Amino acid sequence: MPQTETPGIEADRRSRLRWWTELPLILMVYASYSAGRLLARGDTTSAVDHGLAILRIEKILHINAEHPLNRLFTREAWLGIPADFWYASLHYLITPAILIWLFRSRAQVYRAARTWLMTSTFIGLIGFTLLPTCPPRLLSPDYGFVDTMAKYSSYGWWGGDASAPRGLGGMTNQYAAMPSLHCGWALWCGVMLWRYGGTRLTKAVGVAYPLLTAIVVMGTANHYLLDAVAGVVVMGLGFLLAPQMMKAADRIRARFEGRGSLVAARSRGASPGTETSIVSGGCQTSPGERIPRQRESQLGTGAEPGASPTDAGDGAPAPAR
Repeated sequence: MPQTETPGIEADRRSRLRWWTELPLILMVYASYSAGRLLARGDTTSAVDHGLAILRIEKILHINAEHPLNRLFTREAWLGIPADFWYASLHYLITPAILIWLFRSRAQVYRAARTWLMTSTFIGLIGFTLLPTCPPRLLSPDYGFVDTMAKYSSYGWWGGDASAPRGLGGMTNQYAAMPSLHCGWALWCGVMLWRYGGTRLTKAVGVAYPLLTAIVVMGTANHYLLDAVAGVVVMGLGFLLAPQMMKAADRIRARFEGRGSLVAARSRGASPGTETSIVSGGCQTSPGERIPRQRESQLGTGAEPGASPTDAGDGAPAPAR
Protein backbone atom coordinates (compact mmCIF):
# COMPACT_ATOMS: atom_id res chain seq x y z
CA MET A 1 0.00 0.00 0.00
CA PRO A 2 1.25 3.53 -0.69
CA GLN A 3 2.38 5.05 2.61
CA THR A 4 3.76 8.56 2.37
CA GLU A 5 2.89 10.26 5.64
CA THR A 6 4.17 10.12 9.19
CA PRO A 7 1.96 8.35 11.71
CA GLY A 8 1.07 11.54 13.56
CA ILE A 9 -0.03 13.39 10.46
CA GLU A 10 -1.89 10.37 9.14
CA ALA A 11 -3.76 9.91 12.42
CA ASP A 12 -4.76 13.56 12.36
CA ARG A 13 -6.06 13.20 8.82
CA ARG A 14 -7.99 10.04 9.62
CA SER A 15 -9.77 11.88 12.39
CA ARG A 16 -11.15 14.26 9.76
CA LEU A 17 -12.49 11.53 7.45
CA ARG A 18 -16.24 11.28 7.78
CA TRP A 19 -18.71 9.11 5.93
CA TRP A 20 -20.75 12.12 4.80
CA THR A 21 -17.71 13.43 2.94
CA GLU A 22 -16.43 10.05 1.73
CA LEU A 23 -19.76 8.83 0.32
CA PRO A 24 -20.25 11.75 -2.09
CA LEU A 25 -16.63 11.35 -3.20
CA ILE A 26 -17.10 7.65 -3.98
CA LEU A 27 -20.39 8.36 -5.78
CA MET A 28 -18.74 11.12 -7.80
CA VAL A 29 -15.97 8.77 -8.95
CA TYR A 30 -18.46 6.05 -9.86
CA ALA A 31 -20.61 8.56 -11.75
CA SER A 32 -17.52 9.72 -13.63
CA TYR A 33 -16.68 6.10 -14.41
CA SER A 34 -20.18 5.42 -15.74
CA ALA A 35 -20.33 8.67 -17.71
CA GLY A 36 -16.86 8.09 -19.12
CA ARG A 37 -17.81 4.63 -20.35
CA LEU A 38 -20.94 6.07 -21.92
CA LEU A 39 -19.25 9.01 -23.62
CA ALA A 40 -16.22 7.09 -24.85
CA ARG A 41 -18.18 4.87 -27.20
CA GLY A 42 -15.72 5.28 -30.02
CA ASP A 43 -16.11 4.12 -33.60
CA THR A 44 -17.58 0.61 -33.94
CA THR A 45 -15.29 -0.30 -36.82
CA SER A 46 -12.19 0.73 -34.84
CA ALA A 47 -13.45 -1.16 -31.78
CA VAL A 48 -13.88 -4.35 -33.83
CA ASP A 49 -10.44 -3.91 -35.40
CA HIS A 50 -8.88 -3.52 -31.97
CA GLY A 51 -10.64 -6.63 -30.70
CA LEU A 52 -9.46 -8.70 -33.65
CA ALA A 53 -5.92 -7.38 -33.22
CA ILE A 54 -5.90 -8.53 -29.59
CA LEU A 55 -7.24 -11.92 -30.63
CA ARG A 56 -4.50 -12.31 -33.27
CA ILE A 57 -1.79 -11.41 -30.75
CA GLU A 58 -3.12 -13.97 -28.29
CA LYS A 59 -3.19 -16.68 -30.95
CA ILE A 60 0.39 -15.92 -31.94
CA LEU A 61 1.39 -16.19 -28.27
CA HIS A 62 -0.86 -19.25 -27.74
CA ILE A 63 -2.61 -17.61 -24.80
CA ASN A 64 -6.14 -17.35 -26.22
CA ALA A 65 -7.83 -18.96 -23.22
CA GLU A 66 -11.19 -17.35 -24.06
CA HIS A 67 -12.28 -20.00 -26.57
CA PRO A 68 -12.09 -23.10 -24.35
CA LEU A 69 -13.58 -21.27 -21.35
CA ASN A 70 -16.42 -19.82 -23.42
CA ARG A 71 -17.23 -23.24 -24.92
CA LEU A 72 -17.29 -24.73 -21.42
CA PHE A 73 -19.60 -22.03 -20.02
CA THR A 74 -21.87 -22.33 -23.05
CA ARG A 75 -22.12 -26.09 -22.83
CA GLU A 76 -22.50 -26.33 -19.04
CA ALA A 77 -25.34 -24.15 -17.80
CA TRP A 78 -24.47 -24.89 -14.16
CA LEU A 79 -21.22 -23.00 -14.79
CA GLY A 80 -22.47 -20.39 -17.25
CA ILE A 81 -25.42 -19.10 -15.23
CA PRO A 82 -23.49 -18.50 -11.95
CA ALA A 83 -20.70 -16.93 -14.01
CA ASP A 84 -23.18 -14.49 -15.53
CA PHE A 85 -24.49 -13.54 -12.08
CA TRP A 86 -20.89 -13.15 -10.92
CA TYR A 87 -20.05 -10.84 -13.82
CA ALA A 88 -23.23 -8.78 -13.53
CA SER A 89 -23.21 -8.14 -9.80
CA LEU A 90 -20.19 -8.93 -7.65
CA HIS A 91 -18.00 -5.97 -8.60
CA TYR A 92 -20.91 -3.69 -7.59
CA LEU A 93 -21.17 -5.44 -4.21
CA ILE A 94 -17.71 -6.65 -3.15
CA THR A 95 -15.77 -3.48 -3.95
CA PRO A 96 -18.02 -1.09 -1.95
CA ALA A 97 -18.26 -3.63 0.87
CA ILE A 98 -14.47 -3.74 1.24
CA LEU A 99 -14.28 0.06 1.11
CA ILE A 100 -16.80 0.26 3.97
CA TRP A 101 -14.92 -2.41 5.92
CA LEU A 102 -11.64 -0.54 5.55
CA PHE A 103 -13.27 2.75 6.55
CA ARG A 104 -14.73 1.24 9.71
CA SER A 105 -12.05 -1.23 10.75
CA ARG A 106 -8.79 -0.26 9.03
CA ALA A 107 -8.89 3.52 9.08
CA GLN A 108 -5.10 3.78 9.03
CA VAL A 109 -4.98 2.40 5.47
CA TYR A 110 -8.36 3.50 4.15
CA ARG A 111 -7.27 6.77 2.55
CA ALA A 112 -4.36 5.21 0.66
CA ALA A 113 -6.51 2.27 -0.45
CA ARG A 114 -9.32 4.51 -1.63
CA THR A 115 -6.92 6.78 -3.52
CA TRP A 116 -5.32 3.76 -5.20
CA LEU A 117 -8.70 2.48 -6.38
CA MET A 118 -9.86 5.87 -7.66
CA THR A 119 -6.60 6.65 -9.46
CA SER A 120 -6.68 3.28 -11.23
CA THR A 121 -10.30 3.79 -12.23
CA PHE A 122 -9.51 7.10 -13.92
CA ILE A 123 -6.57 5.50 -15.74
CA GLY A 124 -8.97 2.83 -16.96
CA LEU A 125 -11.27 5.51 -18.34
CA ILE A 126 -8.36 6.86 -20.36
CA GLY A 127 -7.91 3.37 -21.80
CA PHE A 128 -11.59 3.15 -22.77
CA THR A 129 -11.30 6.50 -24.53
CA LEU A 130 -8.06 5.88 -26.41
CA LEU A 131 -8.63 2.23 -27.25
CA PRO A 132 -12.32 1.32 -27.73
CA THR A 133 -12.35 -2.47 -27.98
CA CYS A 134 -15.03 -4.89 -29.08
CA PRO A 135 -15.42 -7.77 -26.60
CA PRO A 136 -15.35 -11.34 -27.91
CA ARG A 137 -19.12 -11.76 -27.55
CA LEU A 138 -19.78 -8.97 -30.07
CA LEU A 139 -17.48 -10.34 -32.75
CA SER A 140 -18.93 -12.14 -35.74
CA PRO A 141 -20.14 -15.69 -34.90
CA ASP A 142 -17.48 -16.91 -37.30
CA TYR A 143 -14.91 -16.34 -34.55
CA GLY A 144 -16.58 -18.96 -32.37
CA PHE A 145 -17.74 -16.95 -29.34
CA VAL A 146 -21.15 -17.18 -27.66
CA ASP A 147 -22.60 -14.39 -25.53
CA THR A 148 -23.52 -16.37 -22.43
CA MET A 149 -25.33 -13.41 -20.88
CA ALA A 150 -27.64 -13.28 -23.87
CA LYS A 151 -27.97 -17.08 -23.85
CA TYR A 152 -28.94 -17.20 -20.16
CA SER A 153 -30.68 -13.81 -19.95
CA SER A 154 -33.96 -15.45 -18.93
CA TYR A 155 -32.31 -16.42 -15.62
CA GLY A 156 -31.26 -12.92 -14.60
CA TRP A 157 -32.19 -9.27 -14.76
CA TRP A 158 -29.88 -8.47 -17.65
CA GLY A 159 -30.78 -8.51 -21.32
CA GLY A 160 -28.64 -9.19 -24.35
CA ASP A 161 -26.62 -5.97 -23.88
CA ALA A 162 -23.78 -6.90 -21.53
CA SER A 163 -24.71 -6.76 -17.84
CA ALA A 164 -27.11 -3.84 -18.18
CA PRO A 165 -30.68 -4.42 -16.96
CA ARG A 166 -33.23 -5.16 -19.63
CA GLY A 167 -34.10 -2.07 -21.64
CA LEU A 168 -31.03 -0.14 -20.49
CA GLY A 169 -28.48 -1.60 -22.85
CA GLY A 170 -28.27 1.68 -24.76
CA MET A 171 -27.02 3.42 -21.61
CA THR A 172 -23.75 1.51 -21.45
CA ASN A 173 -20.64 1.40 -23.59
CA GLN A 174 -20.26 -2.16 -24.83
CA TYR A 175 -16.90 -1.38 -26.44
CA ALA A 176 -15.07 -0.67 -23.18
CA ALA A 177 -13.34 -4.02 -22.95
CA MET A 178 -9.74 -2.76 -22.66
CA PRO A 179 -8.69 -2.69 -19.86
CA SER A 180 -10.86 -4.97 -17.75
CA LEU A 181 -11.68 -3.03 -14.59
CA HIS A 182 -13.66 -6.07 -13.47
CA CYS A 183 -10.27 -7.75 -13.08
CA GLY A 184 -8.58 -4.60 -11.81
CA TRP A 185 -11.09 -3.99 -9.05
CA ALA A 186 -11.07 -7.69 -8.14
CA LEU A 187 -7.29 -7.52 -7.78
CA TRP A 188 -7.62 -4.50 -5.48
CA CYS A 189 -10.17 -6.38 -3.37
CA GLY A 190 -7.88 -9.40 -3.22
CA VAL A 191 -4.93 -7.33 -2.03
CA MET A 192 -7.03 -5.72 0.69
CA LEU A 193 -8.32 -9.07 1.91
CA TRP A 194 -4.86 -10.66 1.83
CA ARG A 195 -3.12 -7.85 3.67
CA TYR A 196 -5.74 -6.83 6.20
CA GLY A 197 -8.16 -9.75 6.51
CA GLY A 198 -6.25 -11.35 9.35
CA THR A 199 -7.46 -14.93 8.86
CA ARG A 200 -6.58 -17.77 6.52
CA LEU A 201 -10.08 -17.72 5.08
CA THR A 202 -9.92 -14.07 4.09
CA LYS A 203 -6.48 -14.61 2.58
CA ALA A 204 -7.80 -17.55 0.57
CA VAL A 205 -10.73 -15.43 -0.64
CA GLY A 206 -8.27 -12.66 -1.48
CA VAL A 207 -6.44 -15.03 -3.82
CA ALA A 208 -9.50 -16.77 -5.26
CA TYR A 209 -11.65 -13.73 -6.00
CA PRO A 210 -9.42 -12.05 -8.64
CA LEU A 211 -8.49 -15.39 -10.23
CA LEU A 212 -12.11 -16.52 -10.54
CA THR A 213 -13.11 -13.09 -11.84
CA ALA A 214 -10.53 -13.39 -14.63
CA ILE A 215 -11.95 -16.81 -15.56
CA VAL A 216 -15.51 -15.45 -15.48
CA VAL A 217 -14.85 -12.43 -17.72
CA MET A 218 -13.24 -14.67 -20.33
CA GLY A 219 -15.72 -17.54 -20.05
CA THR A 220 -18.67 -15.22 -20.54
CA ALA A 221 -16.91 -13.74 -23.62
CA ASN A 222 -16.86 -10.24 -22.12
CA HIS A 223 -13.06 -9.84 -22.14
CA TYR A 224 -9.90 -11.19 -23.69
CA LEU A 225 -7.03 -12.47 -21.59
CA LEU A 226 -5.02 -9.37 -22.50
CA ASP A 227 -7.87 -7.21 -21.19
CA ALA A 228 -7.38 -8.87 -17.81
CA VAL A 229 -3.62 -8.33 -18.04
CA ALA A 230 -4.22 -4.67 -18.88
CA GLY A 231 -6.49 -4.39 -15.82
CA VAL A 232 -3.59 -5.60 -13.65
CA VAL A 233 -1.23 -3.09 -15.31
CA VAL A 234 -3.71 -0.26 -14.66
CA MET A 235 -3.88 -1.19 -11.00
CA GLY A 236 -0.09 -1.20 -10.85
CA LEU A 237 0.07 2.29 -12.32
CA GLY A 238 -2.60 3.46 -9.90
CA PHE A 239 -0.60 2.01 -7.01
CA LEU A 240 2.49 3.94 -8.08
CA LEU A 241 0.62 7.22 -8.64
CA ALA A 242 -1.55 7.09 -5.51
CA PRO A 243 1.09 8.67 -3.17
CA GLN A 244 1.51 11.58 -5.56
CA MET A 245 -2.25 12.02 -5.75
CA MET A 246 -2.46 12.14 -1.96
CA LYS A 247 0.33 14.71 -1.80
CA ALA A 248 -1.43 16.86 -4.37
CA ALA A 249 -4.69 16.59 -2.44
CA ASP A 250 -2.86 17.58 0.77
CA ARG A 251 -1.37 20.64 -0.90
CA ILE A 252 -4.75 21.74 -2.21
CA ARG A 253 -6.35 21.18 1.21
CA ALA A 254 -3.57 23.08 2.98
CA ARG A 255 -3.95 25.98 0.58
CA PHE A 256 -7.67 26.26 1.21
CA GLU A 257 -7.23 25.82 4.96
CA GLY A 258 -4.53 28.51 4.95
CA ARG A 259 -6.81 30.92 3.17
CA GLY A 260 -9.59 30.14 5.59
CA SER A 261 -7.32 30.79 8.57
CA LEU A 262 -6.16 34.10 7.07
CA VAL A 263 -9.72 35.25 6.48
CA ALA A 264 -10.67 34.25 10.02
CA ALA A 265 -7.67 36.13 11.45
CA ARG A 266 -8.54 39.25 9.51
CA SER A 267 -12.13 38.95 10.62
CA ARG A 268 -11.06 38.73 14.26
CA GLY A 269 -8.72 41.71 13.84
CA ALA A 270 -11.51 43.86 12.44
CA SER A 271 -14.09 42.93 15.08
CA PRO A 272 -15.67 45.72 17.19
CA GLY A 273 -13.81 46.65 20.33
CA THR A 274 -10.40 45.68 18.93
CA GLU A 275 -7.97 48.59 19.12
CA THR A 276 -5.31 48.77 16.47
CA SER A 277 -2.73 51.44 15.87
CA ILE A 278 -2.94 53.31 12.62
CA VAL A 279 0.51 53.73 11.16
CA SER A 280 0.82 55.81 8.05
CA GLY A 281 3.11 58.24 6.36
CA GLY A 282 0.16 60.34 5.21
CA CYS A 283 -2.17 62.58 7.14
CA GLN A 284 -3.68 59.86 9.29
CA THR A 285 -3.02 60.12 12.99
CA SER A 286 -1.97 57.78 15.70
CA PRO A 287 -4.28 57.33 18.68
CA GLY A 288 -4.15 60.43 20.87
CA GLU A 289 -3.23 62.87 18.09
CA ARG A 290 -5.64 65.42 16.59
CA ILE A 291 -3.58 66.60 13.66
CA PRO A 292 -0.23 65.54 12.19
CA ARG A 293 2.86 66.45 14.21
CA GLN A 294 0.87 67.84 17.11
CA ARG A 295 2.49 66.90 20.37
CA GLU A 296 0.49 64.75 22.66
CA SER A 297 -0.75 66.64 25.66
CA GLN A 298 0.65 65.53 28.93
CA LEU A 299 -1.85 65.00 31.71
CA GLY A 300 -0.98 65.94 35.21
CA THR A 301 -1.08 63.59 38.10
CA GLY A 302 -4.61 64.43 39.06
CA ALA A 303 -5.99 64.95 35.60
CA GLU A 304 -9.10 63.19 34.58
CA PRO A 305 -8.85 60.87 31.66
CA GLY A 306 -11.22 62.99 29.61
CA ALA A 307 -9.35 66.26 30.20
CA SER A 308 -7.84 67.83 27.09
CA PRO A 309 -6.47 71.33 26.39
CA THR A 310 -8.79 71.77 23.46
CA ASP A 311 -9.67 75.38 24.30
CA ALA A 312 -6.07 76.56 24.33
CA GLY A 313 -4.48 77.81 21.17
CA ASP A 314 -1.39 76.42 19.51
CA GLY A 315 1.58 76.78 21.79
CA ALA A 316 -0.52 78.03 24.77
CA PRO A 317 0.74 76.81 28.14
CA ALA A 318 -1.32 74.19 29.83
CA PRO A 319 -3.50 75.57 32.63
CA ALA A 320 -2.11 75.20 36.13
CA ARG A 321 -3.87 72.71 38.42
